[in-house]
Amino acid sequence: MDEGRGKDIELLEEIIDKGLKQKLLQAIASRDKIFEEEKELTDLRKNLETLEKNGVNSLKTMVNLGSEVYMQAEVPDTRHIFMDVGLGFYVEFTRQEALDYIPKREELVKKQLEEVTKVIAQIKGRIKLAHHQIQQILNLPDENTSSHRQRAFQY
Repeated sequence: MDEGRGKDIELLEEIIDKGLKQKLLQAIASRDKIFEEEKELTDLRKNLETLEKNGVNSLKTMVNLGSEVYMQAEVPDTRHIFMDVGLGFYVEFTRQEALDYIPKREELVKKQLEEVTKVIAQIKGRIKLAHHQIQQILNLPDENTSSHRQRAFQY
């Protein structure tokens, strides 16, 4: 293999390893955070519906302080809650206002999830394209073609 081809392959491998794979990991981490937010919204909606249905206005519960350390907490008035609306801002809602707001937030989260999923697909496509370019530089047969299998049987 000549020196130019070797440099091209090294460049493509560097693009894959240091660029595309890192972006892919970041995008997957972002998607995981969005999945977590989606789950929290679903749980909150179910809990609010249960409180509303049963007419519960006060509550005793256990709160996770971190590292699986819990303490008892008493919520004297469950008719109002503070919800994270983004960018670190919390808004006080009545239970019904929160139940009206949650579907709007879930729709936004769904759109974010679709966007991140598209980005992940694009990055994976770029990685596949870079691998294909490396194969072409090395004059290797495409892994997905049947001619590769046929050559293996000819030997």
